[in-house]
Amino acid sequence: MKNTKFFFLAFALFITSTFGALAQLQQPALSPAATVSQVVGFTKISIDYSSPAVKGRKIFGEIEKYGVTWRAGANAQTVIEFSTPVSVGGKNLRAGKYSIFMTPTESGDWTVHLNSKAASVFAYMKDGKIDEEAVAKDDAASFKATTERGGKTERLQYHISANDNKVAHITMAFEGVKVTFPVDTQVEQKMEQFKTQF
Repeated sequence: MKNTKFFFLAFALFITSTFGALAQLQQPALSPAATVSQVVGFTKISIDYSSPAVKGRKIFGEIEKYGVTWRAGANAQTVIEFSTPVSVGGKNLRAGKYSIFMTPTESGDWTVHLNSKAASVFAYMKDGKIDEEAVAKDDAASFKATTERGGKTERLQYHISANDNKVAHITMAFEGVKVTFPVDTQVEQKMEQFKTQF
């Protein structure tokens, strides 16, 4: 009888400690991974990012300094993918993946960078700071994006609007800022290409 009680007590302790260890190992991510995608015209646009929360902090101007290129998300780089060629910021871009970086400003429109190497912003660290010249060198496109201030978005989010099903509008919202830029999916050009093939 004593052996049976000892066995059950040992088994209960084992189960309790195992579940305790599993609970510690599987804590929810502070900045959970997120994906948004939308087909616009003939193009699928997808964005993979991590979604940090404000949690009472001042993000822009304190944690993320004005004038310093920011990864536009958390954890790994934020990546946008186009399934076909598009035009962004007056530049024609090939189909493929690009990192999104942003340069926050206290007033006026923010600058959006689409990085041609789909690299992390931290790949551009030099002497403990972002090497802005190196970032600019690898820009596939760099442009001012419409920036609205006001309201409050607790957790960073991206949104893709199909609008007229030709030009998408990409919006990043976080804290009290919304940054929006258009992506021309070049529907007319693609239609012309299709016509010449038949």
